[in-house]
Amino acid sequence: MQSMSFCLILMLWMAGCKKNFLDVIPKGRQVAVTTKDYDLLLNSSMQYVYQGGGGWQALALMGDDVAAEDSYFSAAVPSAQNAFRWDNDLYVPGDFISEVTLSLQNLYTVNKVIREVAESTGGSEQEKRALIAEARAQRAWMYFTYVNYYGKPYTTTAAEDPSFPIIKTADVNAGNYTRNSVKEVYDFMIEDLTAAIGDLPLENMIGATRWNRAGAEGVLGKIYLFSGRNKEALDMFNAAFNDLARQNTPARLYNYNDEFAAGGKFDPITPDGPTNSPGLNYNDNTESLVARSFYNGPNNGNTLGNDFIILSENARALFLASDLRLKFYAAQFAYQVPNPSGRLSKYSEQFVKFGMQLPELYLLRAEANARLNNLADARTDIETLRNNRMPSTDAAVPAAVYADRKKLIQYIFDERTREFAVEGYRWLDMRRLSVDSLFGTTNYSHTLYLDDTYTNIKVFSLRPDRLTLRLPYSIMNDNPQFKNNP
Repeated sequence: MQSMSFCLILMLWMAGCKKNFLDVIPKGRQVAVTTKDYDLLLNSSMQYVYQGGGGWQALALMGDDVAAEDSYFSAAVPSAQNAFRWDNDLYVPGDFISEVTLSLQNLYTVNKVIREVAESTGGSEQEKRALIAEARAQRAWMYFTYVNYYGKPYTTTAAEDPSFPIIKTADVNAGNYTRNSVKEVYDFMIEDLTAAIGDLPLENMIGATRWNRAGAEGVLGKIYLFSGRNKEALDMFNAAFNDLARQNTPARLYNYNDEFAAGGKFDPITPDGPTNSPGLNYNDNTESLVARSFYNGPNNGNTLGNDFIILSENARALFLASDLRLKFYAAQFAYQVPNPSGRLSKYSEQFVKFGMQLPELYLLRAEANARLNNLADARTDIETLRNNRMPSTDAAVPAAVYADRKKLIQYIFDERTREFAVEGYRWLDMRRLSVDSLFGTTNYSHTLYLDDTYTNIKVFSLRPDRLTLRLPYSIMNDNPQFKNNP
């Protein structure tokens, strides 16, 4: 079929593997024999990606919900500056490429499980099918990120637009690959998740980093929605909610009205943010159907840091004063340094949850319903979320918005910004909106504040080509037959 160097993938996997039973394998080979071996292999792989993030750090710098302070921006690593400016290339040779490195390691592992676990020993047929289903769900999730990095947003040209190679093997001697089309990748993800859902557990007792049925249904619905298949998307979102209702310990929404009150979980608010904020604890998966997380705190070590990021003024204007989500922001830089301009940083969120979160499931279903003109159902889901984020007196969708399909869909996108600002979600929304016939052409920009004023600024404008990332140098170097994105 197509061309990508599996030597790269294997080297990355071997470099990133944690210490476990794999330490005793012969150099250059992985040996798994029993079904339990494959279970441990899959669990270790998912846990590693869960903690590392697999690239959303870059997305968090590219949405128009963020702006930057030059006092920190000028000292940031070049790749972070490149991402914020929407430069043609984020990385130079030798950089740690956050959006592919960890997930390519994981891709090798899930392909190995999919192809080999059926022949393993010591496990029942049901256990083997469940492991294959988990691995296929994880593979679909990784390809969702690949296609949204390196392929154009889904349109009528999806069958011609190049995306990322579909890789199904865990073989260092695999043949050559080429870039599959956006449509082929979407079809591949749908095939994987459709095959997986029936064999996934209703409720995964191992932990939220492992796949369950509702999480996979939610992701499949998101894939349908991103490709304009609104009815199929709604069916999947409804199935996910139905399966959540059957779980013993389902994901649930935090009610900020309770948690920020005296004695609540987020009380008191400290210089580091609200006490027990989920953003300060990557083990808090209360709102996660399937948990994935990345470190979004300051001075992010060997990859993209966000010390310079603040909430953009346009995003800030979307919040009501009573919106309790504002309590996760403060007018300070990293390490509790006050920001004299008064501009806000999301200081209480070192860890971003981005797998399939319950707040997003509500908003995704609301969007699917709104696009299908089921406006009352859409409003119900929006208000369910908002009633858990602010006093009920302010949670209602305005009547003028509710009565207009286009306005309601825009309101849902605004609500996504209120819920997920500075977390990377907005970049994916910008991509979809750029090809949405309801909204026409939108111009996106980033503001860099050069001092404490609001007038001494530099503005960077997003060119349409940069809604799609260019393949990094390391992949192009190993695959010279690839044609890179413009």
